[in-house]
Amino acid sequence: MNAEKVTNHIVNWLKEYATKAKVKGFVIGISGGIDSAVTSTLCAKTGMETLCLEMPIHQGVNQVNRAKEHIAQLKSKFTNVHSAEIDLTSTFEEFKSVLPKIENQDTVNLSLANTRARLRMSTLYYMAGINHLLVAGTGNKVEDFGVGFFTKYGDGGVDLSPIADLLKSEVYQLAAYLKVPNSIQIAQPTDGLFGDSRTDEDQIGASYDELEWAMEMSYQGKSEKDFQGRDLEVFQIYLSRHRANKHKMVPIPVCEIPQNLKK
Repeated sequence: MNAEKVTNHIVNWLKEYATKAKVKGFVIGISGGIDSAVTSTLCAKTGMETLCLEMPIHQGVNQVNRAKEHIAQLKSKFTNVHSAEIDLTSTFEEFKSVLPKIENQDTVNLSLANTRARLRMSTLYYMAGINHLLVAGTGNKVEDFGVGFFTKYGDGGVDLSPIADLLKSEVYQLAAYLKVPNSIQIAQPTDGLFGDSRTDEDQIGASYDELEWAMEMSYQGKSEKDFQGRDLEVFQIYLSRHRANKHKMVPIPVCEIPQNLKK
């Protein structure tokens, strides 16, 4: 991949889209991870207003520190970059306090994790609305179109997706080219939604390199009978998540009413 040419292509695409939409620029949620760091840097390179938003909810100190380091670096390089921190921890706790009690704690934990993402989405759109900005998504191709590893109407609720056609490995290539802080480049990917140290690989059961391989095998029309051992295990993980999360990757189904029933 030619990182310089890909960077220029995305930056021009962002600038053209925002100009046509008649907005001032972009707002991005900064997590301390590689995807949001690359996305915000690309937005900053447009020269348009770029608002980097920190929205901690019981966030791990390492994630917070990486986010702050990245924002500080961006602001030192780009005069069009601004930042704000909105701590949503108390909002999240208040929301939890009015929910009915459920015995299945695993189900509760997953739903609450998704709630964190949806609270952040609402905050991003509030800030976008009052500042005339677009919400820039941070999902990559493996997450958005492979295993569906995002929250519907959470981090999946965006106006445009600058890096959604890039594999995770390609995002890392851009990060190196864009000189994203090394602390972010070497950090284990995590969505940070559970308030603990679990990584994306812990949750999914496979690394992004493995998932990229499985995604390519799926595109080639391979099936489970073509693999064995760890390859089979990874391929099954990919297929299972892709099928289960297909509803996130396709348009919302509309029940179309036949014209004869409307007469």
